[in-house]
Amino acid sequence: MRLVIARCSVDYEGRLRAHLPLATRLLVVKADGSVLVHSDGGSYKPLNWMSPPAVLRAVEPDEDDREAGVESVWRVQNAKSDDRLIVRIHETIHDSTHELGVDPGLIKDGVEADLQRLLAEQIDTLGAGFSLVRREYMTAIGPVDILARDAEGRTVAIELKRRGDIDGVEQLTRYLELMNRDPLLAPVRGIFAAQKIKPQARTLATDRGIECVTLDYDQMRGVDDSASRLF
Repeated sequence: MRLVIARCSVDYEGRLRAHLPLATRLLVVKADGSVLVHSDGGSYKPLNWMSPPAVLRAVEPDEDDREAGVESVWRVQNAKSDDRLIVRIHETIHDSTHELGVDPGLIKDGVEADLQRLLAEQIDTLGAGFSLVRREYMTAIGPVDILARDAEGRTVAIELKRRGDIDGVEQLTRYLELMNRDPLLAPVRGIFAAQKIKPQARTLATDRGIECVTLDYDQMRGVDDSASRLF
């Protein structure tokens, strides 16, 4: 992972346009090709970013940029679309690279781990003809909670959360982008499953062709007879 603290401006071009004026920011370049732009606020969310697969090229500034005080320009191009992130660096304050190694992944709390176990045992909750392939299917960027096949034999990647928010949808999106490049798995579709799914997460998932399933934890444990709902 490369960490750069710099005075910079940032432009996002593609399906939408966005501009961050000159300020001091943290630039994070990850081994998976993603680039994130952070400020010293706004909690954990980046101000802007480019998801993998992406290629970063550092180029010399043109005459106009040099006159404006730009010392380097990063051009981050998404490999699957015309989206690009352009970072104009005016001053580099810190630049370091760190080898983090393989992350063991998130240790789920009791309820989330139980949901995964129960859904694996009751995979037909997702629909008639579903079959379990395996739990914790490992990919190069982390484990998919459940890998299954639907009635048509298509591969299905399932991400489980207690409370489903946008970050969970983004996580599943990254898994799907990676897995759909594997000819032995593709085509892979996604299901986002949780006890409660926020409206914004549901909207984003629907826009990306990901199904949402609301799970009734008590019903799956046999506490009552209420049914899970498939959206």
